[in-house]
Order: sequence, then C-alpha cells, then structure tokens
Amino acid sequence: MKPGTRLQLSIMMFLEFFTWGAWFVTLGTFLANNLSASGLETASVFSTQSYGAIIAPFIIGMIADKYFNAEKILGILHLLGAVLMFQMYRAESVSVFYPYVFAYMVGYMPTLALVNSISFRQMKNPEKEFSTIRVWGTVGWIVAGFSISYIFHWDSKEGIAAGMLKNTFAMGAISSLLLGLLSFTLPKTPPVKDKSQKDSISSILGLDAIKLLKSRNFLIFFISSILICIPLAFYYQNAHNFLEQSGLENSSGKMIIGQVSEALFILLIPVFFNRYGFKKTIMVGMIAWAVRYLLFAYGNADNLSFMLIIGIALHGICYDFFFVSGQIYTDAQAGEKYKSAAQGLVTLATYGVGMLIGFWVAGFITDYYTTNPVDNFWRHVWVIPSGIAVVVWLLFMVSFRDTKKEVIA
Repeated sequence: MKPGTRLQLSIMMFLEFFTWGAWFVTLGTFLANNLSASGLETASVFSTQSYGAIIAPFIIGMIADKYFNAEKILGILHLLGAVLMFQMYRAESVSVFYPYVFAYMVGYMPTLALVNSISFRQMKNPEKEFSTIRVWGTVGWIVAGFSISYIFHWDSKEGIAAGMLKNTFAMGAISSLLLGLLSFTLPKTPPVKDKSQKDSISSILGLDAIKLLKSRNFLIFFISSILICIPLAFYYQNAHNFLEQSGLENSSGKMIIGQVSEALFILLIPVFFNRYGFKKTIMVGMIAWAVRYLLFAYGNADNLSFMLIIGIALHGICYDFFFVSGQIYTDAQAGEKYKSAAQGLVTLATYGVGMLIGFWVAGFITDYYTTNPVDNFWRHVWVIPSGIAVVVWLLFMVSFRDTKKEVIA
C-alpha cells in the first residue's frame, strides 16, 4: 500500500469513529439528564442504531456493490449526517430528538461497512494490514472521549447540570462534515461488476451474500454474532450512566481506557490468528464480556474502583477479539463480488438484530428494577448480560469447527 493511501485511510477511520464516539458514549446520560427519558425511551433511541444496521445491507448491496463508488456514497452519507447531527443538538425533547437520530443512524450505520470495504480493496494482505488502519478508528474514539472529559468538561457534575452534554452533537456534526468532504478524495472504489450475471432482485439488494450462510461455520458465527450483541447492548446503553451514578469522576475520560486497550489488542489480532486460529480468538472476546459485567456488578467507585477500571479496560479484548476478528473472517470467506454485501450482512447481525433485542431487554430490565426497587440496583442489571454471554460462549465452543478458509462463491 502506498504511504499516501495509508494516510488517507487512517484519517478516514479516525474521523469515522471520532464522529460516533463524540456523542454515543454519553448518549444515555444525555437522555436521562437533558431530556428526562425513561428506560424504554432510552432503549427506543438506542434502537435507532439497530434499525440503521438492519437497513445497511440493503443500501450497501443495492448501491456500493452494484452501481456507485463506495467513497462517493460515504461522502454523501456523512454530509447528510452533519445536518442531522446539528438538528439533534437543537432538540429539546425525546419526541423531537427521535426522528433526527433515527434518520442519522439509518445513514451512519452503512458507513461502517463502507470504510471497511474501501480499506480492504486497497490491501493485498488484509489479515496483516487491516488492523494497522482500523486502529486509527480507536484513536479517534479516544480523542473524542478525552475532549469531552478533560478539555471541555461537558460530563463533569457541573457540566451535566448545566446541560452541556448537548455540545457533543455539535462536535459530531463538525467531524461528520469533515469526513464527508474528505471522502471524495479517497482512493476510487468502484463496484465489482460481472457482465455475465443478470440482475435479480436478490442480487440488486446484495442478498446474494446470504449464500455465505450455506457454510455451517459461517452460519454459527452469524447466529453467535446476533446473540453476543444482546449483552453488548447493555454496555452501550448503561455503562456511562452507571459509572456516573457510581460516583466515578470524569467517567467519559475513564472510559478512554477501554479504547486504549482496544488500540493495543487490535495489533495483537494477527498474532492470535496465526497462533490460535479464529475460533479461540473469538471465544476469548466472548468470555471477556461475561467477566467485565461481573466486575461492574460487584465493583464500586470507592475501595473496589479497580474492578470498574479493569472492567473498562477489558473493552479491547471484548471488541477487537470479536468484532474486528469477525470482519477479517467475513472478508476471508466472501467471494470477490460480495465483499461489501458480506460486511453489511455482519453489520445486520451485530449492530442490527442482536443489539435491537439487547437494547429493548436492557431498557425493560432498567425500568423493571426502577419500578420494583432492589438493593444493589446495578448489580442486578449487570448479572443478566454476564449470564447471557456465558451461554453464547458455551454454544459457540461446542458447535464451531475451526477449519481452513472455505470461500462461498
């Protein structure tokens, strides 16, 4: 890969995840404090991410794999996203906020697959090269969280009381605008066309990537991706609010530890892949979710604060060893014509179906224990996703066979 191309892709990844991290980490706290949202209202807002992910494969399959350059679609979606993010900044109630965040997530979620596709198309050896590009997305998320806590202090007690968390959406709008403009300068990533193949409804929508599910291993991976994202949703929806209520100061800044961990572990993925294979690598990621939630359940911000910090630090293993490994595995299994659609299919399974179920389960659990008070409220909340993660880990361990690459053409 040329140095100039590597720089462009690195900046793309940085802005892609800076834009997301700029507002998503503090969203639960913002909804509770600025818009007085209930648990199910919060779940409804977080679920827009899942709706966007469910729609994403259709957008990618219909457009990126068939008709238009991926980098141009990326630019258009981020320019529209900047406008919608500014409207989210101006919203003063959940009812006003919801339509804008829904439209934004429908446009943003496809970009996760697009940045991967654009990157993979420039690489000769994705298993070795992708992690060095993707790590800049983690750096972007870190810089966003650091800015919120230590530069602007929007998540301090005073900042939250003054409603300053809404400024995170303005910051996200600016970075989305920058990425939208940058996208038009990225390496050209035209669709892979097969003149001998007649277009059908399934091929136009990118549904041909479903052929991957004929592989027993990929089907198990797909189902496991859905199930493990149920406990993952608890983290996105509750972690920041939990840490704030626990009394952990500069919680957004502390959560940066998770992204630092992510940046370190993402570089170890090629080593784990070569030495232990895909199955063991992804199993480590799965069981890490169970461990981190137990640490949250039994830790506190006083004498057991180290348990909360360790739980945050496990994010690198939780995310990288499952999601990034899954992206590389999917790229290796997909045929050349369906790489973008295949990435969209995994987005559908993870950020779509799995998290949609998870957000609503998390919202229901939160409201249930709010209306039926118990001692150690958060302990009861965190034990549930920990148990789910253990069950998924066991199912994957006994059913997935770590075999050689088998491309579904």
